[in-house]
Amino acid sequence: MATEKEKFLAGEPYNVMDPELAADETKARRLCKLLNELDDTANTEKEQLIRQLFGSVGKNPYVQPYFHCDFGYNIHVGDNFLCNYDNIILDIAPVTIGNNCMLAPHVQIYAAYHPLDPAAREAFIGLGKPVTLGDDIWVGGGSVILPGVTLGNNVIVGANSTVTKSFGDNLIIAGNPARVLRKNPNQLKK
Repeated sequence: MATEKEKFLAGEPYNVMDPELAADETKARRLCKLLNELDDTANTEKEQLIRQLFGSVGKNPYVQPYFHCDFGYNIHVGDNFLCNYDNIILDIAPVTIGNNCMLAPHVQIYAAYHPLDPAAREAFIGLGKPVTLGDDIWVGGGSVILPGVTLGNNVIVGANSTVTKSFGDNLIIAGNPARVLRKNPNQLKK
């Protein structure tokens, strides 16, 4: 029989009150606290803490206070990741963010959700769906990205948007729920 952590890592329903997972969350909270207490003169130490917290990190990560996450080890970011003030990433499932991505203040990325069945919620069952952001994404302030969403490359998410479904490349999206406003005319030249 699988442990709750094994179920969690396999993307299966799991008990959110599991002691082993609670210890992992406590470790992530402590690392977030240390990261959030550092000022910009401690860039080397900040980067070391980001690398200790996240599952994988490219070149030049930058995270402003106050950053919060559930586990950290399910977060994977590419090169030149910029995470502005007061962001939350609930990494119950993998959250993968490509190269050259910027999260404005108060962005929330949720790879976590709970069952619709009240009996399962009463039993503290947790669920997750991966979130994937491509390269060259800018998520505007106050936006929320929900479980299971994938955004292609070169997508701009307007401020205060709620992204409930996936979108392709080279788009500007906004609203609640987010919808395509137009193509992003500034396509990547690689």
